[in-house]
Amino acid sequence: MPLSNAISLIKLLFIKDKELYVFIHRTTGYYPHDIKLYQLAMVHRSKPVKMPDGRWANNERLEYLGDAVLDTVVADFLYKTYPSKHEGFLTATRAKIVQRESLNRIGNSLHLDSHVRAMMHTSSHNSYICGNALEALVGAVYLDQGYERCSRFIINRLIKKHFDLNDLVKTEQNFKSRLIEWTQKYRVSIEFELVDSHTDNDKNPVFRTAVILGGIYASDAEGYSKKESHQSASKKALDRLEHDQQFREQILATAAI
Repeated sequence: MPLSNAISLIKLLFIKDKELYVFIHRTTGYYPHDIKLYQLAMVHRSKPVKMPDGRWANNERLEYLGDAVLDTVVADFLYKTYPSKHEGFLTATRAKIVQRESLNRIGNSLHLDSHVRAMMHTSSHNSYICGNALEALVGAVYLDQGYERCSRFIINRLIKKHFDLNDLVKTEQNFKSRLIEWTQKYRVSIEFELVDSHTDNDKNPVFRTAVILGGIYASDAEGYSKKESHQSASKKALDRLEHDQQFREQILATAAI
């Protein structure tokens, strides 16, 4: 057994949060150096903790960091995996991997919900708690283990274990990109208009975006981020263009000559 692992096992005998310590090793493949980072990664904003210096903290800063690290690692992985693919393909594929729905699915699969500290009623309103916690976990691994180990964790434990890349590249989930491509093909103008923003019962921000095609209202949808509302509204617009022939002809009539 490597000396570092032996030391980590000895630490386990004295550490208070043994359950999380073991969970992190099982999930990432690494023994935590600083368990406090991982403890903070599991703190949702609905139930912050008081730090030794008196500050109240949650996992949002780690989530921000993990989001950036994920983008970089996934971009590098795809760049090397698909050397002949163009930028548009790489961008679209990365978006499918790092989108909220994908991260939340992985977070649920890892059972992060059993370790996240949050108000019980919050999870019913914010379906992305596990996805956000996964990003925070990536941020914690990056700070605790360094970039190389964090990169291996993301590639081997997240991407390769939870995605079938062959199926992934065959499907198109970026509805906004598909809609924009359609408007470019038929020379139709497109606008995304923020029509409303508010907070739900748990103080989570909610955004409603409308899609305007050729100056004509096409659809609208809500999301917990502007990006999510854009995607949902775009999906509705695409569905309407496909199934409502009269609407499609009305939009095409606005096309620039």
